[in-house]
Amino acid sequence: MNQEVIDKTADYIKKKFDGESSGHDWWHIYRVWRTSITIGEEEKADMFVVQLGALLHDIADYKFHGGDFSVGPRAAREFLEKLNVEERVVSHVCEIIDTISFKGAGVEKPMRTTEGKVVRDADRLDAIGAIGIARCFAYGGYKGNPIYLPDVKPKLHETAEEYVKRQGSQINHFYEKLLLLNDLMLTKTGKRMAEERHNYMVGYLKQFHKEWG
Repeated sequence: MNQEVIDKTADYIKKKFDGESSGHDWWHIYRVWRTSITIGEEEKADMFVVQLGALLHDIADYKFHGGDFSVGPRAAREFLEKLNVEERVVSHVCEIIDTISFKGAGVEKPMRTTEGKVVRDADRLDAIGAIGIARCFAYGGYKGNPIYLPDVKPKLHETAEEYVKRQGSQINHFYEKLLLLNDLMLTKTGKRMAEERHNYMVGYLKQFHKEWG
């Protein structure tokens, strides 16, 4: 039964996000799913919850729904209830989705469960390193944001509203979010995996500023 639910969820999400161009496409979700399995097995998590949380973590991202943080958990609950998933699992998955997103440097929500920590780490690992750099600029192009504005300095946002309404360049986004994620990893496995990706971004930014100068 559990595997059937996972298969149906993966099939639904793959169809829903096929061709998405902002860096939040099926292949992002697929990578988070596979990374979640790797981390979850090492951290001895409930793999049914982990896999559903990973597959559904972007089912309705607030960034594409007017900043509505409740839309993701609602959509996930509706989908899982149609598959007759037990309430304990549905509530757990919805809790993960509700608390997974980065919403500003001063707005870090605690993640209560091992399963949530696993999925959050996997999602954040896909935001850093070489793939994270590619996704950063893909999203910037999708939103029409400039690559770099040297006169606009990065800002560490203290509220979710401030973070959602932020304006600036994609290079600033590294300093406002991506470079912070290494220190925000929650699992031993995630921390280990993040270090190389973080260092790669640091090197990239050094080269970017060198060429810009």
